[in-house]
Amino acid sequence: MIYADNAATTKMSAAAIQTMIDTAQNDWGNPSSLYVHGQRAKEILEQAREDVARVIGAAPREILFTSGGSEADNQAILSAAALGRKTGKTHIISSAFEHHAVLHTLKKLEKEGFDITLLDVHEDGLIRPEELAAAIRDDTCLVSIMFANNEIGTVQPIRELGAICRAKGVLFHTDAVQAVGHVPVNVAADNIDLLSASAHKFHGPKGVGFLYARRGVVLQNLIEGGAQERGKRAGTENVPGIAAMATALTEAHSHMAQNAAHLTAMRSRLIEGIGQIPHSALNGDAVRRLPGNVNFCFEGIEGESLLLLLDDKGIQASSGSACTSGSLDPSHVLLAIGRVHDVAHGSLRLSIGEDITEAEVEEIIRSVREVVEYLRGFSPIWRDLMAGKKQFIL
Repeated sequence: MIYADNAATTKMSAAAIQTMIDTAQNDWGNPSSLYVHGQRAKEILEQAREDVARVIGAAPREILFTSGGSEADNQAILSAAALGRKTGKTHIISSAFEHHAVLHTLKKLEKEGFDITLLDVHEDGLIRPEELAAAIRDDTCLVSIMFANNEIGTVQPIRELGAICRAKGVLFHTDAVQAVGHVPVNVAADNIDLLSASAHKFHGPKGVGFLYARRGVVLQNLIEGGAQERGKRAGTENVPGIAAMATALTEAHSHMAQNAAHLTAMRSRLIEGIGQIPHSALNGDAVRRLPGNVNFCFEGIEGESLLLLLDDKGIQASSGSACTSGSLDPSHVLLAIGRVHDVAHGSLRLSIGEDITEAEVEEIIRSVREVVEYLRGFSPIWRDLMAGKKQFIL
């Protein structure tokens, strides 16, 4: 079996699993308690906060532990919106291919009177800094642009975008769920005010994540209750999960350059091999993308059939975000970069992990070629294209 859906979730690392087990067995106290077991759990919690902060260049007090990226996105955006409303600023800028945790939160705010601008991401899947600069208004309170796209893997010019926001006095949030642990992230150098991350995207456990909020940015509570997380996120902290997340992130960061070099080489071979299939197209820029992400469209087939047949061959992949896998609608990300509906339906996302081998990459290429050819063999759309009754798009 070849697992090529790491953008959906990653396998927990052995070190993260061991940390989680050790903490659950030995340091199970409530970190808010004053006795020994509680204080030991508190020490582990704060060490994890320091470890996470160090990786992204933040101060420990700027890290808030959450249940994952979706919660962190919600809290960041709603907090910035609340701050903006206090000063009469109700304009928010984002992009058309954000994760639904961002887009649905913006829809909620739009119903509450906020004006939302979604920037184009163009065919290469990249935001143009000059277009962001032109979109910022006097009443803009927040810009939220994802660091790296979860479907097509394109990495945005975050430092430039953040610098524009900083110069104009606008808060800048980035959904970095796909980026943290895989590409360098430094919140100070990148001019980031708010950042969301999730442990299960970098070999940590599910149900744990964090929100970075630059000192001075006042957060609104999503969950009311006790005084945990400096009163900004009530509920007894998941100490074993948080400790495991810190272990996984530290481990991923220490091997980042080595992993990126290997994955980039494997990614390039996949793009080269799959790109030889007639009437196929790589989605997003070929270079400015995550090291392990490859996303293609194939004309004349359906993505769901492609995935099922690849699974039969022992290759696990996806056609888009795991969060929308039950939807029959084409990917909003692919539509945002200009793919038409018929083409967007025939997409494949391969997100490979650090343990991928050259032999496995060649097996993926062979299998994708075989399955695409097989599906086109009985596709009425493909027959019409080959007969000239329809025009090829790719």
